Amino acid sequence: MALLRLSVNGWSRLPLPAARMTACMRLEYATRKEQKGTHGWVAVIKVTDTLSVPEEELRFKASRSSGPGGQNVNKLNTRMTLLFDVTNSPSLSQEQKESIQRRLATRINHEGVLRVVCQRHRTQAANRRGATESFLDMLVDALKKRRPRRKTRISAAVKRRRREERARRSRLKRSRSESVEWDE
Repeated sequence: MALLRLSVNGWSRLPLPAARMTACMRLEYATRKEQKGTHGWVAVIKVTDTLSVPEEELRFKASRSSGPGGQNVNKLNTRMTLLFDVTNSPSLSQEQKESIQRRLATRINHEGVLRVVCQRHRTQAANRRGATESFLDMLVDALKKRRPRRKTRISAAVKRRRREERARRSRLKRSRSESVEWDE
C-alpha cells in the first residue's frame, strides 16, 4: 500500500511503502487527509490502514516548559500536552479501546484520557508536532497484535549435558575433600 501526499496538483503517491515509513513521515504525508465529517471537512490522522482518528478528537493544552532555555522558558507557553479520550472515542472499536487501555495504562488517567507531553523543542508548533508523533507511535505500538509465546521444551541432550556437568562438579568437589594421610 502506498501513501498519498496532498500537493498543489492534487493527491500523489509516495515512493515508500507504508511499512517503512516512520510516524513522523506518516504524520507529515498521510495524516492530513481530509474527510467529510459532521461539521464539514475534518483533518484526519491516519494511525493504521484501518484506523483514522479525526483531529477534532485531540485536545491540546499549552503550558510553561521546564529546563534550560533562558527567558524563552520563563515567558512562553511552549510545552504541549495532547489529550485523547480513549473511552469515549467514536473512532475506536471496543477491542481497540481495551488494547490501548491495557498497554498504555500508565499514561491513561482514571477518566480514560490518554496524556502525551512534549517539551523537547523551543516552539509550540514543534512541540505539538512532537506530541502528535509520540501519540501515533504509542497507538501503533498498542494496537500491534502480539504473537502468543510458545512454550519450548528442554531437549534431552541439554538435560543429559546438565546431568553430566553436575556429576563432574560433584566428583571434583568430592576429590577435594578426601582426607589425605600424611606419611611421617
